[in-house]
Amino acid sequence: MKRAAAGAHSRGFSLVEVMVAVIVICVGMLGIAKMEALSVSNTTTARLRSLAAIEAASLAAAMHSNRQYWANTALPFDLALNAGVISSTSDPALATQAMTDAATVPDDVCFGAQCAPLPLAAFDVARWSTNLTGLLPNPTANINCPASPGVAAPPTCTITLSWSEKAVAINQQETTALANAQFQVPTYTLYVEP
Repeated sequence: MKRAAAGAHSRGFSLVEVMVAVIVICVGMLGIAKMEALSVSNTTTARLRSLAAIEAASLAAAMHSNRQYWANTALPFDLALNAGVISSTSDPALATQAMTDAATVPDDVCFGAQCAPLPLAAFDVARWSTNLTGLLPNPTANINCPASPGVAAPPTCTITLSWSEKAVAINQQETTALANAQFQVPTYTLYVEP
């Protein structure tokens, strides 16, 4: 009798316990997959924002190196780029020269030789707009140098970049918010005194 009672109590896992363990593991794996997608999205967003900051700083450095044009040009100065193409500017000579540079001038035109202030500024703007188009999705840029209020005040310029980026939602509220605006359009602004 003792043997029959001992045989009735089987040892090991039942099928229900195994199924519960599999469900818990699957939910955990889905959570890990969602966190991986979110981390890739955040890395892409951080990369685009870093590239925008680097590109704005590169134009600021070009403005500092060509003070003869940027500090002495007729103020107010305004330039707008849309997808790498100059859409409006207050200096038509710069726009004409920049469009010519972007289309026909080789990359080393101002390297090793002195350039006049206007062609150098046009070269810098043309190469900068080409870089923006290659690095950021749907970039737009504004360079705005308003007239200085005082005679002795140095000119100040504002470089504003915007581009489109797609974000991954982590919860239902973010999914609803992103459904209304599929693409986010962040803006980066840099103030420069050339």
